[in-house]
Amino acid sequence: MGQLSPYLKLNGNCRQVLEFYRSVLGGQLSLQTIGDSPAAGHFPPAMKDRILHGSLTKGDLTIFATDVAGPELTQGNNIFLCLVCKSKEEIETLFAKLSQGGKATTPLKQEFFGTYGDLIDKFGINWMFQFA
Repeated sequence: MGQLSPYLKLNGNCRQVLEFYRSVLGGQLSLQTIGDSPAAGHFPPAMKDRILHGSLTKGDLTIFATDVAGPELTQGNNIFLCLVCKSKEEIETLFAKLSQGGKATTPLKQEFFGTYGDLIDKFGINWMFQFA
């Protein structure tokens, strides 16, 4: 099984949030802005300095975060469980099983960083899936 990590969806303060967590927890911080990513053309120019993907890693702990939250963001639905899978078979199997009775909000698809999808399970929990 792959690694399970929290993924925070934020609305413009991703850098500040992860820098604060680093000041508390320590660790290695990695931030990719929208403007420095292959996806830059899919976003308004005003978002170029926002964080597309950030991570804070210390030992076995990884916290992921992004400023790409969508218009439905409210406090409470902004935390996802992110499964970083080890194989194409694993991501497809887990995605299919966890989406039963729930809602696949982004079906599995190939992105520039690998296979990605997200869903809300039958209990209302947000899940993200990734396989590079």
